[in-house]
Amino acid sequence: MDVDNSSGTTANGAVASSSSAGGFSLDADTFKKIHPTEYHRRFLSQGVRADGRELLRFRKAIVTVGVISTAHGSAMVRLGDTTVICGVKAEVTEPKPAAPKHGFLVPNVDLPPICSPNSRPGPPSELAQTVSEYIDQVVKGSELLNAQDLCIEPGHAVWVLYADIVCLNHDGNILDAALIALGAALRHVRLPKATYNDELGGTVRVAEEKTIALKIRRSLVPVTFGVFDSITPLADPTFDEEPHLSSRISYILSHLSTSTPSDAIQLAGLYNPGGAPVTRATMTTCLAQAKKRAKEILALVDEAFTDVIGV
Repeated sequence: MDVDNSSGTTANGAVASSSSAGGFSLDADTFKKIHPTEYHRRFLSQGVRADGRELLRFRKAIVTVGVISTAHGSAMVRLGDTTVICGVKAEVTEPKPAAPKHGFLVPNVDLPPICSPNSRPGPPSELAQTVSEYIDQVVKGSELLNAQDLCIEPGHAVWVLYADIVCLNHDGNILDAALIALGAALRHVRLPKATYNDELGGTVRVAEEKTIALKIRRSLVPVTFGVFDSITPLADPTFDEEPHLSSRISYILSHLSTSTPSDAIQLAGLYNPGGAPVTRATMTTCLAQAKKRAKEILALVDEAFTDVIGV
């Protein structure tokens, strides 16, 4: 980026201001601290972002499965510097009387103090609770799993899957990283063979040495965009960008885990947590990019499983 004396923006984001006494200048870091929104606006006005990406360019994604040996299924996802790990543990419990054949999936997102300067010790933050609740809604509304596949004995015993999603480093777009990690971890789950014995007082024998793959009905890929000044879409926003967005849009793309062609990706949901209105043209542009991104993520997840023996 060349120096532009008319706007005062330099290649490293520094902004020069002149005064009648001879003038002064602010380096990029100082200007960013004093005027963070304007700092990003000056980059975006030239079609580039502060981290060097184009407006609709996503960060590099990495997916790894089988990262926690003590879990029944696990995965780690990196989107740029955002790193999330998900471990799934299965336990036997009683079903609800209204749904005697249905098991449960309980997702929980944790943003510990180590992941971000904004995270504090104590109860779950508002962001962690919001992401946990939304992921729970997405899973229940998308038919990701058939709850009846978690049944051991109707009315007596079912599996409950506790999915602990922990952010190791938060550099923005935690929703995408968390949901991708959950989907990969569930696909990696191997349930122990469980046998219900009514003659022995309704006990359940769990054989850890014999496992069964969890049936996944579809894959879900979230793709999030931020919108700056109500008109400029930014793919995969970073931690620095998020506070200055006028709105955010998360597309939830779905792909059936059957014989459906790999390019048959459908829109399963849309998450827009308030903010300024977004134009139809922006929504259409983002959806087209989201479908391309979803194909890339699905390919990465498939590749991760080719590296795991027996999966």
